[in-house]
Amino acid sequence: MYFAENMTEKDALALNALALAYVGDAVQSLYVRHKLATLNDVKANALHKMTSEAVKANAQAILAEKVLPTFDETELSVYHRGRNSSPHHRAKNQTAADYRKATGLEAVLGYLYLTGQDERLLGILETQI
Repeated sequence: MYFAENMTEKDALALNALALAYVGDAVQSLYVRHKLATLNDVKANALHKMTSEAVKANAQAILAEKVLPTFDETELSVYHRGRNSSPHHRAKNQTAADYRKATGLEAVLGYLYLTGQDERLLGILETQI
């Protein structure tokens, strides 16, 4: 589901890594919320807690380590740009290393979403749940 036309890879790569991560965070959150809501018959508060566990920096870092060997050259470049970016804050109760890996993963997810690479994006997201 897209809200605008896909960007070209060149245009997406020209975006700031933290902008890509911003989009990737939203994409992952929506994916996880959708999966958990359709797989679990629980109240919204329980869904929120499960979602928070799935999208926190530590969980994203674990996912990043799992999928990193599958990244192509462009995805690896985007990951490194995100991981090496300088966010102005860090998540509570998360290590700096986990937060950096999570930001790298989010940047890749944002890049794939913006360029319309649905199969690849879902392949990574389905690794999580």
